[in-house]
Amino acid sequence: MAAVNDVGESARSSAVSATTAGCQAADLPRHALIGYLHSSFANGSGYVRMADVPDAWDVINLAFGEPTSVTSGDIRFTLCPAAECPNVESEADFTAAIRAKQAQGKKVLISIGGANGQVQLTTAAARDAFVGSVSAIIDRYGLDGLDIDFEGHSLYLNQGDTDFRNPTTPVIVNLISALRSLKSRYGDDFVLTMAPETFFVQVGYQFYGGTGAGDNRTGSYLPVIHALRDALTVLHVQDYNSGPVMGLDNQYHNMGGADFHIAMTDMVKAGFPVANTGHTFPGLREDQIAFGLPAAVSAGNGHTPPGPVHDALNCLARNQNCGGYTLRGGASPAIRGLMTWSINWDRFYGWEFQNSHRPFLNSLP
Repeated sequence: MAAVNDVGESARSSAVSATTAGCQAADLPRHALIGYLHSSFANGSGYVRMADVPDAWDVINLAFGEPTSVTSGDIRFTLCPAAECPNVESEADFTAAIRAKQAQGKKVLISIGGANGQVQLTTAAARDAFVGSVSAIIDRYGLDGLDIDFEGHSLYLNQGDTDFRNPTTPVIVNLISALRSLKSRYGDDFVLTMAPETFFVQVGYQFYGGTGAGDNRTGSYLPVIHALRDALTVLHVQDYNSGPVMGLDNQYHNMGGADFHIAMTDMVKAGFPVANTGHTFPGLREDQIAFGLPAAVSAGNGHTPPGPVHDALNCLARNQNCGGYTLRGGASPAIRGLMTWSINWDRFYGWEFQNSHRPFLNSLP
């Protein structure tokens, strides 16, 4: 669901702790299980009909809405063709199953992007096409909101764009504007989630694309997250398909164990100085924070067995079993939960992710 990112080391800066105030969103469970559903393709794991998604899943992200071209902003979503997914349901049955999930209190979102869906809103026309076409998908299926899974080269920063609080790069500015328009159109109940790779968030502690140091995509989600923080329901960074990333302890952390999830999630909670800019990204509310995992070994690099995931959650929620790491952002008893790629892969591997993590999330404070 992403590309592997490898970056070198720059001068280290000291960590700071900051967070925003706010109330927990009332329309999601305190601790949620969030999963992507391959609705437009099979990807080797097999097609799972909406009606067959188990009740354990609180948020179901339909993967994926993709653009007609990289810069068109015109997003389309279609169910998997029968030639690829012989058991695909009819659109009427798909829509009816969404309604049934919603009647149970589940949220169903359209996810835009993915590894193959590059979206660059370089113009106002593309921005407007994005708002119009995404709205059409949401209205067509009666969805609860939108997940932004921009990867690859969708987001980047022009050189000199160094203040995440006041971005100037068109693809960033237009995305922020589009998301604000959608939030305004659908109101307070609109669910907005984001699934950036570590490269676009935590790597901004060492490198920020607008400074001209290294890849111009590093940290490029930070202005989007910051601008939408009051509208953002959940940020679930992909803690997989990642190179080593420096944490607030100024040590490199590697994916696949509790340590990586603890350090990466703590950065989002505590906030951090953005490399070579003089500005500090403020942390998010704990109820806005989850972290993402591959459901199984075939789903992505960096699969973490259930035990270390539970160790990470115990550290983050209770400040226990932190393995020597000191939480800069403190304990987060209301941490929102876990995201996985994907529900399909979890089914393929016998529902280990769901069966291991749903009960554990229920046991958290």
